Amino acid sequence: MNPLNSIVGSIVVGVIIAVLISIGMAGVVFYEPTVARWLHILSGITWIGLLYYFNVVQTPAMAQAAADKGGPGGAGVSKYVAPLALVWFRWAAVATWLTGIWYLAYTHKLLSAVTLGGSEHDYYGMVIGTGGWLGTIMLLNVWVFIWPNQKKILGIVPANDEQKAKARKVALMASRTNFVLSIPMIMCMASASHNLPF
Repeated sequence: MNPLNSIVGSIVVGVIIAVLISIGMAGVVFYEPTVARWLHILSGITWIGLLYYFNVVQTPAMAQAAADKGGPGGAGVSKYVAPLALVWFRWAAVATWLTGIWYLAYTHKLLSAVTLGGSEHDYYGMVIGTGGWLGTIMLLNVWVFIWPNQKKILGIVPANDEQKAKARKVALMASRTNFVLSIPMIMCMASASHNLPF
């Protein structure tokens, strides 16, 4: 059985390769903050990658499919692609947020991040905290606005045409808000550990 024939198998192979590379590097070991940060980055790539897919690829393509009266339409995407992508999207958001909290708590930087540097005017806390608060807003958008409205759009929960039209607007605006917020969030996450001004 080829492990690359399944998602789980592919993930397991990737983790095994990463662990072997780590073991093979002199002086590199896995300890808790390394694992937390690695999982935070991995889940964040999944979450933000899907956010970009929805905003840059799927939403414009579905609009084109709806406008193409003689074409195949977007039923296949709505029935098969979007529900699966939304599972990975919303749970990657949770995993990203939780592993970020885990990392900051383990490194004793959580309070500084939550208070945006606190009374100590900690640069790292201010920058990573700004990114963390943006990520928290984005997580809430996923679970409070995007997912409940997508369930109506995709027919997972009953909704009439008027409710679906409203749900499309709310989900689009929440998703676009997350798309916009992801840009400064990524800047904060990438620059925080370098102790350099933006």
